[in-house]
Amino acid sequence: MGIRDGYQHAAARLGHVLASRGLALVYGGARVGLMGALADAVLEAGGRVIGVIPESLVAKEVAHVRLTDLRVVASMHERKALMSDLADAFVALPGGFGTWEEFFEMLTWAQLGLHQKPCGLLNALGYFDPLLKFVDHSVGEGFVRSAHGSMICVDASPEALLDQLASYNPPVVQKWLDREET
Repeated sequence: MGIRDGYQHAAARLGHVLASRGLALVYGGARVGLMGALADAVLEAGGRVIGVIPESLVAKEVAHVRLTDLRVVASMHERKALMSDLADAFVALPGGFGTWEEFFEMLTWAQLGLHQKPCGLLNALGYFDPLLKFVDHSVGEGFVRSAHGSMICVDASPEALLDQLASYNPPVVQKWLDREET
């Protein structure tokens, strides 16, 4: 949950906003952490939650048992592929290595042209500020195209972030791959 209560409050607020807008949550299916708090908030507000969790985590009893729909898959790779197929957009809340890895995989897939779905960061308490500075540094150093660096939607407000995601237009850059090539 992080060391500051503001992270959990931001997750709950996002959950309530998702439900109020009639948007379903697709996430990793666990009952723990900020994502568990997010799922609880969506459910509490009468929304729909689809969890996708690998068998290994179900066995460790971290699966959220009150979800609208819980899908158990064989592996983390299968989990990410199914979540990608089910989701219309991707949002990362403050988190650790797993959060970063999943977010950057979806962002990379967008960069490669495998999807055109928006990718956003809920920048609660400025959590992602150092990461965003690093993205700018990567653009400045010539490792990331400016158009690709600007693909990340960012806001501390769940409402404003969801508005950005809803109005997102992917950059027009040459596709590197077609989905059939992967």
